[in-house]
Amino acid sequence: MNDKKIAVVLLNWNGVKLLSQFLPNIVLYSAEATIYLADNASTDNSIQFVKDNFPTIKIIENIENYGFAKGYNQALINVSEPYYALVNSDVEVTENWLSPIISQFENESNTAIIQPKILDYKNKNLFEYAGGAGGFIDKYGFPFCRGRIFNTLEKDSGQYDDQTEIFWASGACFFIRKDIFKQLNGFDADFFAHQEEIDLCWRAYNLGYKVKYNSKSTIYHIGGATLNEGNPMKTFLNFRNSLFMLIKNLPKNQLFSIVFIRVILDGIAGLQFLSKGKWIHFTAILKAHYYFYKYISTNYKKRSTVQKANYYQTKSIIFNYFIKGEKIFK
Repeated sequence: MNDKKIAVVLLNWNGVKLLSQFLPNIVLYSAEATIYLADNASTDNSIQFVKDNFPTIKIIENIENYGFAKGYNQALINVSEPYYALVNSDVEVTENWLSPIISQFENESNTAIIQPKILDYKNKNLFEYAGGAGGFIDKYGFPFCRGRIFNTLEKDSGQYDDQTEIFWASGACFFIRKDIFKQLNGFDADFFAHQEEIDLCWRAYNLGYKVKYNSKSTIYHIGGATLNEGNPMKTFLNFRNSLFMLIKNLPKNQLFSIVFIRVILDGIAGLQFLSKGKWIHFTAILKAHYYFYKYISTNYKKRSTVQKANYYQTKSIIFNYFIKGEKIFK
C-alpha cells in the first residue's frame, strides 16, 4: 500500500543527458515522494537509462510527444498521490524541498497551488527567469515575477524569504493538489507548451482558490534547456498562448478593450523585432495572431461562469519597466 502523499513527476522527451545529471539529486532528497518519469515517446534511451539506474522510479509512457500540457494531463491519470510536484528535468532540488510544501497543503485547505523559490542553476545567487519568487501579470496579460521582470534578474538577498500569495506559479516546479487539478480538467492541451501554468492558475483564482509561494523550499533551474529564448517557436507559443489565456479568463466587461490594446502592443513588439532584423520572430508573432483569430471562438467557449476583475498586480509592466525605469519588483 502506498501511503506517500506527494508524487514527483518529471516530464521527459529525449532528455537522457538531463536525467543523468539531475535525477540522482531528486532521488536523494525526495524520500517523502513517489517518483515518476512521464515520458513523451522519447526516441533516445531515456526509459532504459532510468530502468537500469533508478529501478524505484515508476515510468509512465505516453504514446506520442504531447508537449508539456497534454503530456502531463495524460501522465497524471496514472498518479494516485493527493499532491503533485510537476518538475522539469533540468531542475536541481535541495534538501528538505518537499516537507514545507506538504505541510502547507496540510494546513491551508484553500491553497491549491504552490511554487518554491526558483534560483538560477548557472548563477545560484540570482533568481531564475522562469519563476523567481512567484509570478504576476499586468492588466494586458504580460507576466513578470518577484525577482525577475523581463530580462532583469535580481540577486537573492533574502528579500523574498517569505510565504505569500501570488498569481501564478512556474511550471518549472509546480505543486498542485490532485483534486484541484482534476476539477480544473488539468492544463489546456491546446497550449502545447508555455503559459499553460499561468492559465491554470488564473482558472483556479477565478474559482476562489489561492496560489502561494513558499521560500522554505528552494530549487535551481537551468532554464531554456528544452526551448531557448532565441527560438522563434518559443516566441510563437508565448504570444499565441497569452492571447488564448486572455480570451478564456478576462472579465466579460473588459474583454474587448483589453484584448484590443494587447493586439496593438503585440504589433509594436513585432515592429521592434523587424527593426532589429529578427524576421523569424516577427513572422512568429504574425503566425501567433493568425492562430489566435482562427481559434478565438473555440477559446471563448472555454470561459468559466466566473471571472474576477482584480486579477492584475499593475496596469502595465511594459510602461513601468521601459518608461518609468522600474527594473525590480515593488
